[in-house]
Amino acid sequence: MNQHIQLHPEDNVAIAVDDFEAGQSMPGIEVAERIPAGHKLALREIPQGEPIRKYNQIIGFASQSIPAGTHVHSHNTEMRPFERDYAFGVDKKEDDPVATPATFAGYLRADGRVGTRNYLAVLSSVNCSATVARYIADSFRDEDVKAEFPNVDGVVSLTHSTGCGQSIKGEGLTLLRSVMAGYATHPNVSGAVLVGLGCEINQIADLLDAHGLARGPGLQTMTIQDSGGTKVTVERGIAMIKEMLPEANKAVRSTVPVGQLTLGLECGGSDGYSGITANPALGAAADLLVRHGGTAVLSETPEIYGAEHLLTRRAVSREVGEKLIALIRWWEAYTARNGSELDNNPTPGNKAGGLTTILEKSLGAVAKGGTMNLSGVFNFAEKINTKGFVFMDSPGYDPVSITGQVASGANIVCFTTGRGSVYGCKPAPSLKLATNSPMYQRMSDDMDVNCGEILDGSTTVQEKGEQIFQLILDTASGKPSKSEELGFGENEFTPWQLGAVV
Repeated sequence: MNQHIQLHPEDNVAIAVDDFEAGQSMPGIEVAERIPAGHKLALREIPQGEPIRKYNQIIGFASQSIPAGTHVHSHNTEMRPFERDYAFGVDKKEDDPVATPATFAGYLRADGRVGTRNYLAVLSSVNCSATVARYIADSFRDEDVKAEFPNVDGVVSLTHSTGCGQSIKGEGLTLLRSVMAGYATHPNVSGAVLVGLGCEINQIADLLDAHGLARGPGLQTMTIQDSGGTKVTVERGIAMIKEMLPEANKAVRSTVPVGQLTLGLECGGSDGYSGITANPALGAAADLLVRHGGTAVLSETPEIYGAEHLLTRRAVSREVGEKLIALIRWWEAYTARNGSELDNNPTPGNKAGGLTTILEKSLGAVAKGGTMNLSGVFNFAEKINTKGFVFMDSPGYDPVSITGQVASGANIVCFTTGRGSVYGCKPAPSLKLATNSPMYQRMSDDMDVNCGEILDGSTTVQEKGEQIFQLILDTASGKPSKSEELGFGENEFTPWQLGAVV
């Protein structure tokens, strides 16, 4: 095992693979102080004000002179503005599709969309109807449903803490309705019941009108006030689901092309190894998916900040690249008017794992997007209608980001983590990729893939990417993820709450 990793010859820092102690010698350098595993050490003296470089990119500036062999972290690193060359489309490359695209076993819906799971969903229009929605879904235990209806994965309640106290014409309500419509009509959902209170701002009729949805056997609605109270509404909802179950059970898996997969790319609880192991391995898997005709969705706009120029260079057009930069500018203004800044990230856990600035975190995060052209940029929960590698705007909060991806059409998710995030998703299965072997071994009940093997030297990024790609196909075909085995997925439904609560 290498004692340290220098990612590019021009870098002036390296990553410690193991804990370093003062006095430890390596070729060309002597460690001057203790440096934890995953953290950075200076490969040479870095004068005050000089850029600190990792991935041959700027991750910050020395706030004081940093001697060679010492710890480089938040105590001696600061953010400063600097110019980035967006060079729209200069790295765009020719498409390279595989000759024979892979297939998986999915649920082919009547409109041509394909699901990787087959759920019935109960959604609340407002927090006031959340308990009733949960009571309805809780009346159907997964094991009982599967015993009688083996082709149905279960009945899931999707509730939230908003839906009223918002501006009727505001962005927050628009986003909530987009999320709800996306889930109600998701390819992994064969039928949905929408439950309202009755007097809320998020009126179900307006939601349906806004997204061109119509009530029918697979989409039913009701309100607690019109139904006559909690008990009657729960009984009515149970009856609705019972009517839907036999029809949902008619769905069977069939062989479909991988082009029907839309993969959400997510990271959470990142550490100093994320940009070296799990993220680039997932990027390699995303490249394979795109070459097979599928779609990969990168999100979390605050967590590409400082690395957005690497994406604009891959944009298929200047228009696509400028749409991404417009999102960056919106987030700069949004954080400023709320008394914050984009470098409020990384989190304490990220910093404990070795990440120092948002620039460093973002440079590792964009590796999840692989190397293919950026073919589209979408708003939060907007339907993705472009194949290939795309970007969807979202906050950097993992559950919110993935909620938007799923609403946009993601029917499977890959989630990289270094600290050990325990995340699951319904109705789209989520695979968790560990960045390092110690965490994978400590949390093996939660982790699906050990990307720490790249660091151990027993495999390569490309080989691990191929393994992840095959696991994506297997999971899309019905193999349960670790989080599914643990029952995760309902509480993680988290629409983006944007705008004033009034």
